[in-house]
Amino acid sequence: MADDKVLEAQKWVNSTYGGYSGYVRCPEDGRTGWSTMYALVMGLQHELGISPLVASFGPTTMSKLEALGDIGFGWNKNANIVRILQHGLFCKGYWGANGYGEYGAVTTEAVKALRVDMGLPDGGTGTVGGVTTAKIFKCILNMDAYVVVAGGTDKIREIQRWLNGRYWQRSAYNIGPADGIYSRDVQKSLVIALQYELGISAPNGNFGPATQDGLRAHPVREGSSGIFVQLFTAACVFNEPVILRGLDDTEVRTTFKDSFDSKTREFVEIFQGFSQLYQKGDANYGVGEYDTWAQLLVSMGNADRRATGSDTRFEITASRARWMRDNGYQLVGRYLYDPPGSTLDKEIKPGELQTIFDAGLRVFPIYQDNARQLADFTYGHGFSHALNAHDLASQYGFNRGTTIYFAVDYDAQQGEIDSYPEGIITYFNGVVAGLASRGKKYFHGVYGSRNVCINVTKKTGARFSFVSGMSWGFSGNLGYSLPPNWAINQIKEFKVTNGSDTFDLDRDVWRLNGEPGSNSVNRPTGPADAFIAYVQRLYNHALAYKSANNVGTNASRLVMEYIRHEKYNGLKWWWLANSYDGDFVNYCNSRGESVIDSFTDTITGYELDATHLMATANGFLENSDPDDKGDATGGDVAGWGGDIMTFWADWRNSVEEYASPLTFCRAKLAIPGTVSSFGYTDMIEDVDGYLLAKHVAANGNIADWMTSHYNNGGALSRFRSHFDRRWQTAGNAKSSCSNLLYGAIDSKISPARFALITGAGAVLPGDYILVPGNGAKFDDFCQGFADRQLALIGLENTLAPKYRQNLRTYREQAAKRAARRADG
Repeated sequence: MADDKVLEAQKWVNSTYGGYSGYVRCPEDGRTGWSTMYALVMGLQHELGISPLVASFGPTTMSKLEALGDIGFGWNKNANIVRILQHGLFCKGYWGANGYGEYGAVTTEAVKALRVDMGLPDGGTGTVGGVTTAKIFKCILNMDAYVVVAGGTDKIREIQRWLNGRYWQRSAYNIGPADGIYSRDVQKSLVIALQYELGISAPNGNFGPATQDGLRAHPVREGSSGIFVQLFTAACVFNEPVILRGLDDTEVRTTFKDSFDSKTREFVEIFQGFSQLYQKGDANYGVGEYDTWAQLLVSMGNADRRATGSDTRFEITASRARWMRDNGYQLVGRYLYDPPGSTLDKEIKPGELQTIFDAGLRVFPIYQDNARQLADFTYGHGFSHALNAHDLASQYGFNRGTTIYFAVDYDAQQGEIDSYPEGIITYFNGVVAGLASRGKKYFHGVYGSRNVCINVTKKTGARFSFVSGMSWGFSGNLGYSLPPNWAINQIKEFKVTNGSDTFDLDRDVWRLNGEPGSNSVNRPTGPADAFIAYVQRLYNHALAYKSANNVGTNASRLVMEYIRHEKYNGLKWWWLANSYDGDFVNYCNSRGESVIDSFTDTITGYELDATHLMATANGFLENSDPDDKGDATGGDVAGWGGDIMTFWADWRNSVEEYASPLTFCRAKLAIPGTVSSFGYTDMIEDVDGYLLAKHVAANGNIADWMTSHYNNGGALSRFRSHFDRRWQTAGNAKSSCSNLLYGAIDSKISPARFALITGAGAVLPGDYILVPGNGAKFDDFCQGFADRQLALIGLENTLAPKYRQNLRTYREQAAKRAARRADG
């Protein structure tokens, strides 16, 4: 939305300085942006006698501005400098003055407000204070925000303001943003603050030897207090949330404080486990010693800590394999391909895999074809690279279900990650489509910076992340936590001397219970075969049980009941899916069976909760779809409907962080690699349960469906198949969500809604939308659900033209709605 004061600033600066050498005109559109701020900087440079003008507030600009001294009430040395300051204040959202060119009371109060937002003292009362130093002037002419912005939190802003307030007058410290966002600038500010407290003579924000030695001398632990605990807990907050693995992964958070209490220790223990530093029983478990400090501050952490993984472009000979095994390495990454013209000779050599296996090592495959600039990343490249990677991996004999890591070997910026037609996500969409066209024998993983890995996982469903942590200076590693699905973290490159032989090796931290690595090739079975065989056994038992006991229950239904009976039982499941046959449970148990509660999805590589899937199938088998595709039934409650009710409660309980339900849905609803009350695997289980129920209802059997769906390609189009059968249009999906949360005549829905939403401490949608204005937010929440259904179809990369058009249309509509609301 255009702003008259910003437009006034743009017109003034262009007309005043447009004729000077080096000046770049800013657009006169009334919208604040870097082009406007750079124009004001160049205007300031002219007033300071700098020529030619450049779009950068550099050392020369700073030194000449400092020479003028502080600018405050009544300052009248140069009216245009005051005008530039006032225009900058307007562009940042502060009312700079009633009349330009005079540093009067209004400008003084505006600067006071800015200083307070930054975390600095306002400088006094009345016309006293509100002084603009050179450092503050620089901040006025940049795009940093000093209030919480979308995606930011008050918790992080509190730390940003604390850092600014404590260190802003130190020469090496630049006043940082106070926007609630952890970024590379905030990370650098924290390191500079640490360096000052450590007594380092020339703080620079780099994690060098002096900083490392200082941190080794300053461990913090339960009972500690003071400035180093404050800096340590600040770093902990910047690295939250940490994922606590369990039956349902949990996000764990902490707080900024000056005393290291038991809650801090608990967070540190979880962080250490998540980062593969220490486990329970280790001497430093729960202690903020050097390795933990390092892991909180830089992406490679302590590059010399123990690590059992590795990767290399060099052939692993028998001698090298022995050296690696003798020195604690258990896993090695090797390349499937060396592109034409390369002199590195890095691809796997004939017989090399067996040499690796014979030494007791495991291997993971990497695919890289250049991958060092944006131009290398197109959809076509991704598709062809996936085909080549599939064919080469098959030739080497890599087993079905192996993850191939596709490389992004440069510091891709966010704009490059999201750009089109050249872009990282576009490339990986091609990878997904290419692997799918070969039947999805292999899963795709991603190698790159933390930010690249996070984005590729969320937007394309990468199974595991291989993080280029040793590139700690990458912008994509600064200000980002480890991805939740990180499996390998590359922390140091070094040269191995093995007798007369030398070769380069990258040391990698290999995460427990992540990437398994391969210790064999040419295995005929797939990742879900054992579970499929288990279901076949149960189905055979069900047929025998029915025959022997003259039971009329469908055999496939009995299998569903058996698998879900331990976890999904009781009155609410009797209400949604009927009871289960206890005699059949005993029949199976007496034959040595037990509930297997998970298996690996052959399409995504993610672990699926078999009990949830079968409970969902049970519910949909018991309850038919509504005649009106936009309505909802008790069957929906057993699947996606119950999850969306919980997700509604989750949003209502997170509204301080996510005021917009659309933003919440885009961040949390069925997003790969994201902890959520309605996660990606939850959605897969809901969808597969629905498709299984429909197959059985049409006189199919569960054993045949399992084989067809997971081993014969049925699941390649699961989201599209589900969408076509359940909703057909995005409008129906939105209406169905709306009716389930507020409406719907099915008697099974209201009790579930009450139990799942109010039980989680949230208000029911019907009560929420009675408040004026909340009806639009409720509508946005349901729109977010519908948008996600279309996006999931896109994730499969099998979009028919009508789905592409639907997705474009709904995105355009969402953008228009957002613009209308922004306009008032």
